[in-house]
Amino acid sequence: MVSTEDVFLIMITGELIAGILGNGYIGLVNCIDWMKKRRISSLDYILTTLAISRIFLIGSMALNGILLVLNPDIYANLKVQIVLFSSWTLFNYFSMCLAMCLNVFYFLKVASFSHPLFLWLKWRIDRMIHWIVLGCFAISLLVGFTMVIVMSYNDRAYDVPSQKLSNPEMFNVSKSQRFEPITLFNLLAMIPFTVSLISVFCFIISLWRHIKQMKCNATGYRDPGTEPHVRAMKMLTLFLFFFFIYCVFSLFITFSYLIQEQKLAMLFGEIITILYPLGHSLILIVGNNKLRQALIRMLMCRKIVRVM
Repeated sequence: MVSTEDVFLIMITGELIAGILGNGYIGLVNCIDWMKKRRISSLDYILTTLAISRIFLIGSMALNGILLVLNPDIYANLKVQIVLFSSWTLFNYFSMCLAMCLNVFYFLKVASFSHPLFLWLKWRIDRMIHWIVLGCFAISLLVGFTMVIVMSYNDRAYDVPSQKLSNPEMFNVSKSQRFEPITLFNLLAMIPFTVSLISVFCFIISLWRHIKQMKCNATGYRDPGTEPHVRAMKMLTLFLFFFFIYCVFSLFITFSYLIQEQKLAMLFGEIITILYPLGHSLILIVGNNKLRQALIRMLMCRKIVRVM
């Protein structure tokens, strides 16, 4: 009879493979295009960096889940906790910051406003994007290093039996320690969520103004200018959906000590949280013309080879 842990290992391995293939595909296509043209666009630069960060993020999350099933006693070692949690923190925050930058980039390139600050950012975003990505990485390193310091000097919060430890992405805390600094640091994930939510609202305002203008000019609602707005809004909305689920189930893992079947709750939460970096990457492939067309050509070539 197949146990729950066996099902979990199969599912998380499948998510790991899908995540590596999906994000690896994004990076590979953009790198090939980069070598052909000897230059890379700002959008491709963000997508490539985001894909690489998510490969490491999904890998760290999958590794944690597998260790949780195969060798849970390893979490009794504080050094192992620090390594796993700090690596997850680095890649998690780097991925979130890059996703936020991607959403803001879409907003600046597609939306239309006359505010001086918006116009200034719109004209200079391409020149600033490399420094912005480096800044995101520096912030992620700072947060990860802070977590190492907090965990190193807060042994009391983590010197508990291994069966009471949560996964490194959201370490479990006792009822009297639920507001420890690490738990508060996890709330920083609301910043990219809020920024992306604001971008969606601004997209709606921009689209409404555009439709109103087209109506006044009697050009109709099917004007080509509305298509980039709608496509970008769909991608942002789906991102918010996956990211919201990610945040909810990360908190679910954090407070899994309130549930009688704690380990089962943690395994279930682990499966759901990986859907965010996996699902959003697939959305980016479908929503990007170059990535989508390259995938179609690859599938067509594979179909021709099979026929031959």
